[in-house]
Amino acid sequence: MAIEESGTGLPASIEAAWGLRERPGKGPRPGLTLGRIVDAAVGIASADGLGAVSMSRVAAELGVSTMSLYRYVSAKDELLTLMEDAAYGPPPPGEPAEDWRTGFTDWAWALRTAIARHPWVVNVPVSTPPSTPNSVAWMERGLACLRRTNLSEGEKVSVLMLVSGFVRNEARMTFDILAARRRSGQSIESSMASWARLLEKLTDAERFPAVTAALRTGEFDTPGGPDDEFVFGLERILDGVEALISARS
Repeated sequence: MAIEESGTGLPASIEAAWGLRERPGKGPRPGLTLGRIVDAAVGIASADGLGAVSMSRVAAELGVSTMSLYRYVSAKDELLTLMEDAAYGPPPPGEPAEDWRTGFTDWAWALRTAIARHPWVVNVPVSTPPSTPNSVAWMERGLACLRRTNLSEGEKVSVLMLVSGFVRNEARMTFDILAARRRSGQSIESSMASWARLLEKLTDAERFPAVTAALRTGEFDTPGGPDDEFVFGLERILDGVEALISARS
């Protein structure tokens, strides 16, 4: 039987994650808990990818029937939300730096590090605003970095969404490229060089003058450092935020 939603409007499994509802105490397997279910699902995703996670697979990992899971989580979408919360974990402890830019830079790097621990998390569909304990804690920490700026509360939220979206998308692209390289057995250097040679065959200066100019510099032949694109993109975004803050002064 599915778990009903309660007065908060949240599924009971999400309320349980907040400590607002007691976990089921009766049933054939008293040792089964919401935490064990989520941990098992995270383990499956880490080992075999997010696509391998199903209620039946999680039940098999725990040695219980699939139906027994529905006493704790009523649908796979709920399980994915709880898995995402567990994968990110809480933000780093302590107060953010006094300077907003330093604090937000630290926040973005910490978020990227959290994603790197469980790269599959970027493939969890974003279907609802943050509503789980860790996701709200990350939001609190990010907004706190902007507390001494003169941005409106709405602008602070927009900055948070902009930066978190960049971190998530950059991480997805980076990890997808690395996964493709592992599957092909080809190094990034070799792959980039092959791509540059292919572009040289496909393009010409008349039709693709900008691409040709970049090819002539050798820019496409060798990759930069693993963090170069992240650093560049984050700095440019924060330059824009800094310009907005200055305009509000």
